[in-house]
Amino acid sequence: MGTMTARERVRAALSHHQPDRVPLDLGGMNSSSMVVEGYERLRRHFGVEAEVRLADRMQRIVEIDEPILRALAIDTRRVTLGTPDAGLAANLGPRLYRDMWGVVRENPEGSYYYDLKTCPLAGEITAADILRYPWPNPDDPGFVRGLKARVRWIRDHTDAAIVLAVPAAFVHISQYLRGFEDWFCDCAADMQRLEVLFDAVMDVTLQLSRNVLREVGHEVDVLFFADDLGTQDSLIVSRDLYRKHIKPRHRKFVTALRELSPATIAFHSCGAVASLIEDFIDIGVQCLNPVQVSAAGMNPAELKRKYRGRMAFWGGTDSQGLVPRGTADEVRRMVEKLIEDLGEGGGLIFANGHNIQPDVPLENVLAMFEHARAYAPSFARAAS
Repeated sequence: MGTMTARERVRAALSHHQPDRVPLDLGGMNSSSMVVEGYERLRRHFGVEAEVRLADRMQRIVEIDEPILRALAIDTRRVTLGTPDAGLAANLGPRLYRDMWGVVRENPEGSYYYDLKTCPLAGEITAADILRYPWPNPDDPGFVRGLKARVRWIRDHTDAAIVLAVPAAFVHISQYLRGFEDWFCDCAADMQRLEVLFDAVMDVTLQLSRNVLREVGHEVDVLFFADDLGTQDSLIVSRDLYRKHIKPRHRKFVTALRELSPATIAFHSCGAVASLIEDFIDIGVQCLNPVQVSAAGMNPAELKRKYRGRMAFWGGTDSQGLVPRGTADEVRRMVEKLIEDLGEGGGLIFANGHNIQPDVPLENVLAMFEHARAYAPSFARAAS
């Protein structure tokens, strides 16, 4: 097997063909980057002095600088939406902001992240209140500004696979708007009201996704969207509720993506979502991010046995345990086991299980990516 380009490597793995080595991702998704404080150590290590750019303010994760992506032989590059020219988004202070949905977030002293402060559709509301809410304009030209130029730059200056993040479909956003307590109470007591909210959100996210894909949908390799459905031990709602109220809308969302792009569709959900993987396959999802190995039922070897050739997996390190607390040698052994469990015949994009947090030692970050690049798994050695 000859050496592949980064794009060929990613596309082979996602198509369940054996790549020349496992593809690497750092920062290609909103769940595979680094929090600012940890990233600053990595930048110092590589001598990068450019200003840190945030990829997501809520999580305080960064856009990984190109020299670092090259130094670590990362196979992906990220493309994100622009910011709207008008709407509700505003800076409200040095540690306070309102996003485009009208949700207010605050960064408390001593915290790395922004917490929910104001959920604008919390409390006693009616369907009419939802319908007359000042929803973002999905046709705002700011969302698509610069997309073609970014895609062109990646194609002209790298051989990487392009990962395009489209908006979260509706679960995440509806929780932020309604507030988590009211959202879960509605699941039990007023699902009709919650469905009105789901549809109002998806009217925006679906049209916005269509606009973005009309710009660059045929020029990217992976489409990524998110809606967390799992906890450490279970789903956030019953499987029946998911299948009745959420899955049909996810199907509609994925179908719209597929109509406008041939790219691989990757879906992010943390937690114990093994019981929904067949549903994800059924609606057209081709890759799941991440394999949260500390969550119930998310054993990589077992998932590979069940879904080989039908579902690819993106990220699967023990991001809650070994990555921050293990030694560099333990991290290398973890990398080897993950590649052995998930990498045979393709189907694995290597990434951390989630964004790399500030408590992860620099030597562990380097060990993860350098060893994943260099490791020759047993199935590759046997074939050579």
